[in-house]
Amino acid sequence: MSFAIGHVLKIITAIHDMQSLAESLRKQGRTIGFVPTMGYLHEGHLSLMRRARHECDAVVTSVFVNPTQFGPGEDFDRYPRDEEGDRSKCQSAGVDILFMPPVSEIYPGKPTAFVIVDGISDILEGAIRPGHFRGVATVVAKLFHIVKPHTAYFGQKDYQQCAVIKR
Repeated sequence: MSFAIGHVLKIITAIHDMQSLAESLRKQGRTIGFVPTMGYLHEGHLSLMRRARHECDAVVTSVFVNPTQFGPGEDFDRYPRDEEGDRSKCQSAGVDILFMPPVSEIYPGKPTAFVIVDGISDILEGAIRPGHFRGVATVVAKLFHIVKPHTAYFGQKDYQQCAVIKR
């Protein structure tokens, strides 16, 4: 039995609403699969959503361009975005809930607490992009706390990022 049967894609922008829905699903005994993204979705993302659809009762995808993983000189504002296209792609992949919080919802003030994964975050890409993986690890921890997934799905194209998240 799948949460997706006969559903309309639900779009949530507020943390409280996402947490309440996740808690309700958990109380119903439903498993939550989560695909965190920065949007501008492509086939790699869609394959993760379809896998989550196959393995879980409810599928949540987040679209959040995370400013804390952009360093000085990296243009957060120019990162590609396509909200309408992302919604359509999520609908076609069987996503139940699209969590699209504004930056002010995830970071209501200047961020002061971070998740730091020592060692692996400081080499390779981390050496040339100081603070990048601190931003990645922090937002993933925040999203996990909000969505409360049973299983999370990540692409494998960025080995170092996968290693940071696993750790």
